[in-house]
Amino acid sequence: MVSESPRRLHPGTIVLRIVTKAPQQVAGLVALAAATSRSGIGVMLGIVAALMVGAGLFSWIRWRSFSYTIADGELTIANGVLHRKRRSIPFERIQDVSIDQKLLARAFGLARVRIETGGGEADEATLDSVSLGEAARLRAVLRGAAPSVVADAAAAEPARDVVFALSPKRVLTMGVFGFSLVWVGLLFAGLNQVGDVIGWNWVDVRDWAGVARQEAMALATPVFAAMAAVVALLIGAISGVLRTMLVEYGFRLEREGGRLRRVRGLTTRTEIVLSLRRIQLALIERGMVSGRLGWAGLRLQTLGGSDDACGRQSVAPFARDDEITRVLAAAGYAPFDPLPLRPVAFGHVLRTAIVRGGVPLIVVIVAAFFLPLAGSALLLVPVPIVLAVMARRRHRYAIVGDTLQVMRGVLSKQVWIVPLARIQAVSVRRSLLQRLLGLATVHVDTAGAKGLGRPNVVDVAVEDAERLAAALLR
Repeated sequence: MVSESPRRLHPGTIVLRIVTKAPQQVAGLVALAAATSRSGIGVMLGIVAALMVGAGLFSWIRWRSFSYTIADGELTIANGVLHRKRRSIPFERIQDVSIDQKLLARAFGLARVRIETGGGEADEATLDSVSLGEAARLRAVLRGAAPSVVADAAAAEPARDVVFALSPKRVLTMGVFGFSLVWVGLLFAGLNQVGDVIGWNWVDVRDWAGVARQEAMALATPVFAAMAAVVALLIGAISGVLRTMLVEYGFRLEREGGRLRRVRGLTTRTEIVLSLRRIQLALIERGMVSGRLGWAGLRLQTLGGSDDACGRQSVAPFARDDEITRVLAAAGYAPFDPLPLRPVAFGHVLRTAIVRGGVPLIVVIVAAFFLPLAGSALLLVPVPIVLAVMARRRHRYAIVGDTLQVMRGVLSKQVWIVPLARIQAVSVRRSLLQRLLGLATVHVDTAGAKGLGRPNVVDVAVEDAERLAAALLR
């Protein structure tokens, strides 16, 4: 059993915290400089020096009061200056230990160790920051490795096989499909604020050019609208590329023994290890545009925490079908096979059309009594029906071997591969409309799932739902 004396974080943590907090003090220092400008430069420098010494002393006290201990099969963390706290985490509760490095931490050769237990969405504990060697040692120890093995780093690391990797060109391509208009809105909002501050007025610009207002509006509006659309598209594409490069650059997935190791990130370098026995299901996702061009993403749901709100780790964010199959095989999963899958009941079309198209239809009919032009919206009524037909064609399910495979989606598609042994609970539920149509939904629950996006089979005949539930729990 591993037993150690208490340890502290790396001393470089003190400097790292001071540097990290420095930008937050800029505004205060500017205000201080304005307030003490009449007192002379000497007084201002003295106050600044006192603040820096105080910040350094406070960081040192925080560093000194934090310690962690590994003993008797548990990790114990003690911290606090005035109010002391002591927390113990048994090894058996630890589901995942991940390592990440932000940009400044990489410059200091430090890393953050995150301990996740699967008992909540937040990390159970964080050690920020330790040396890279200590981070690797902690991960090995917390995974239950023997002290003799931990002492020998070469023996502690089994052979690694690269299962999947993203080249810079692939990351760039992925970023183009990650188009986002969020930054477009922020940019134009910022330009609007800047224009208000400097008094920028487009009317004045047109007057300076000597063009009449009416003619300028008639000629410039279509041009400006086209230019604005082009600029918005460019900004959206550039923001998608930059965001993807920051997160996915250097993506590499390796298989080492009974684990998968994922490394990625440009400014913040993250490294996580997924135990194969803790993987609960696989999720294949195809985007509306990229999916039709043969690209897909693969995520694995684990018992530990993750960087995804639904508790899933991305292991192949932008891959071809053969690459997805290879990663699934490395995780011990059979490939997705659409041939055995059967569609849900035809009542799915009726229920979906009623739910998605019924309310808008009523609104349009009522509005038509007051606004005759509103009746033209009736031309859009077939749209929900067409979508419902497509949804039924794409929503398929089957028990393939020892896994449940479920497919859903119209524009974008999702495929779940769930080992029967990982299913925690199965329930058959029926809404009022489903009871009228003789339908039911089979809800499938697995450990570690959070939020939406579960492998439920929606709108099957009641008899089929009962048989499926019995087969899943057999």
